[in-house]
Amino acid sequence: MVSCSRFGRLFAVILIGSTVSAGSVSAADKGNPEAKRIVSVGGTITEILYDLGAQDRIVARDSTSFYPADANSKPDVGYMRQLSAEGILGQKPDLILMEEGSGPPPVLEILKASEVPMVVIPTPPEADKIGQKIRDIGTAVGLSDKAEALATKTEDGLKAVAADVARIGEKNGDQKKKVLFVLSTSNGRLMAGGADTEAGAIIEMAGGVNAAPTINGYKPMSDEAVIAAAPDVILSMSRGDHSITPEEMFALPSMQTTPAAANKALVSMDGLLLLGFGPRTPEAARVLATKIYPGEID
Repeated sequence: MVSCSRFGRLFAVILIGSTVSAGSVSAADKGNPEAKRIVSVGGTITEILYDLGAQDRIVARDSTSFYPADANSKPDVGYMRQLSAEGILGQKPDLILMEEGSGPPPVLEILKASEVPMVVIPTPPEADKIGQKIRDIGTAVGLSDKAEALATKTEDGLKAVAADVARIGEKNGDQKKKVLFVLSTSNGRLMAGGADTEAGAIIEMAGGVNAAPTINGYKPMSDEAVIAAAPDVILSMSRGDHSITPEEMFALPSMQTTPAAANKALVSMDGLLLLGFGPRTPEAARVLATKIYPGEID
């Protein structure tokens, strides 16, 4: 398991999967326009609430909610998968808004029994679901009009990036670069992002090919598998315990014969920007594309 630093905890959830879908409440079914004391659980939810101008209605947030910087001034109810019912209910919320995957389940049962309205937002790692995520959050807090505008802007941004990335392919004869997302390198063993992950999806949005398509989720890769994958570019997160220098990365035995090592091609980006799948995802995809294909995209 990856480290549970504040930043690492944000992404530990992607290794384990969802635990709350059975108790999810669709935002479309339950709007709470009068909610003035919102506990926001999930970095992207908090980011979207700020974008909708609802930041003054947030009374507390979880430890994965550190963007924008002003969110850090809100009381912290803990890591999203290790929530405390007492900590949340002690904020006297009139709405609990949380990302799918929050927990643990016994705490969710207590929260549901409290009769405080609770809305769970689905977070599939798919670009075409981002707009719906924004709309669901807007509906949940009675800001559907603003959410529609933000969702449309985000979707337009994704279309623009897709068009620019397509032109890169035309220039290069569709010779796409293979990109390997490395979540961690504990004891020299790589934890990589495979199919059905935010990492794999953002790599494809940026015009790359996921170098680990045969694994599902975020899983360890053997040295032999890394060598066989022959990635052209390594992608990692730039903060906390997940950050790693090119020297450290390419000193690993599994990396030394890869094309990425030959070119010292390591791209590090802020994890919430890269994997959050929210309003900044068009920016993330464009930045990543410029790093994978220097000089090919503005």
